[in-house]
Amino acid sequence: MSQSDDLDDTAAPLIEHLAELRTRLIRSVVAFIIGMVICFTVATPIFNFLTDPLCEVLATRGQDCDLIFISPQEGFFVAIKVSLLGGLFLAFPVIAGQMWRFVAPGLYKSERGAFLPFLIASPFMFVMGAAFAFYVVTPLAYDFFLGFQQFGDSGQAVVPDAGAPLSVVFQGSAQEYLNLTIKFIVAFGLCFQLPVLLTLMGKAGLVTARGLGEVRKYAVVGILVLAALVTPPDVITQVILFVVVYGLYEISILLVARVERKRTEELRAEGVLGPNETLYDDFDDAELDDDEPEDESKRP
Repeated sequence: MSQSDDLDDTAAPLIEHLAELRTRLIRSVVAFIIGMVICFTVATPIFNFLTDPLCEVLATRGQDCDLIFISPQEGFFVAIKVSLLGGLFLAFPVIAGQMWRFVAPGLYKSERGAFLPFLIASPFMFVMGAAFAFYVVTPLAYDFFLGFQQFGDSGQAVVPDAGAPLSVVFQGSAQEYLNLTIKFIVAFGLCFQLPVLLTLMGKAGLVTARGLGEVRKYAVVGILVLAALVTPPDVITQVILFVVVYGLYEISILLVARVERKRTEELRAEGVLGPNETLYDDFDDAELDDDEPEDESKRP
């Protein structure tokens, strides 16, 4: 068989895979467009729902929940952003299903069984993070921001020379409010993917529980930097994000340790490992916090 024949034999499967990938992508895009159109028709109710945290905070302060458009096109772009977010949410099951159908045939049965739980857990954890941001973090953040308002004498003209108090009250832009709210939702949704990601990496052998425990202090610094970057400059939301993500990091260590124990038990049952053998170093969190004991023979 000539070299050209070898190339022809390998080209056919590649073209078939590319054609299938194109089909999966087209179906995903069509699902996204349909979801976007559906959400565009109900963009106003969706936006009103997203303003609930702000309206509740304003209501406790005796203020009306009014947002404004500061440019003629702002209302249109707000509707588009709401449609994009809602369309992605509605189309995600279809997109994930198309991805799975493209990848699954190339996996062994055991690999499909191992990967499928993570595919299901990922959107679940994202929704948990988004809900936590929307119902817990967002109201606290807006309550903090609106605490810097100051109210003058209502209904009276302000005369600077007379020393009358100045009124500085919230008149929010609808687009700026939506951008900040989406930032909260996406940031916390992605941060809640940490246990899924690290557990999947642990199952693939890329990380170990002991290794994650040993780099804990570096993880703390990284989480602090992340909290400063993805949240507005207020201490409350930064502390909340740090506590939540660090807690997820500790949970990830426990999940990876569980994966390691399960893998070791399977290999022992198959006879690959002996009763006292293991693929991983025993993870003892207490050992990571203690300094190495001093050798008694080196003492004077």
